[in-house]
Amino acid sequence: KGKHCVFYHRYHLVWSTKYRFKILRGDVQLRAREIVRQVCAENGVEILKGVVSSDHVHIFVSVPPKLAISDLMRRIKGRSAYKLFREFPRLKKRYWGCHFWGRGYFSTTNGAITEDVVLQYLEKHIDNPTGISR
Repeated sequence: KGKHCVFYHRYHLVWSTKYRFKILRGDVQLRAREIVRQVCAENGVEILKGVVSSDHVHIFVSVPPKLAISDLMRRIKGRSAYKLFREFPRLKKRYWGCHFWGRGYFSTTNGAITEDVVLQYLEKHIDNPTGISR
């Protein structure tokens, strides 16, 4: 809930380390998890489930409508890379270009209703018989 809205925005987000190096182990893995949690908490994002594997991260989150997914990913990847490089200097030998994460990420939405349910709802609740689309 927000002050003026109720939302149900859930996303499955996945991103990987540069070159899929299996570097997220031990202390680095724990610290990466802690940083992701911290960034999400600062931005009002609720982590419903998450896994930090050796070369990628999966999280299932509830995101407020004021926050774009691209901004959330930029903040998570940017802050975690910066802090991990500072706290674990050995990572700089592996990632000499100072790029810890791969360039992209995967995002998909997940809701309680399907597209068919929304279309059926709109069909039953049309005020204007011509509708908005086409």
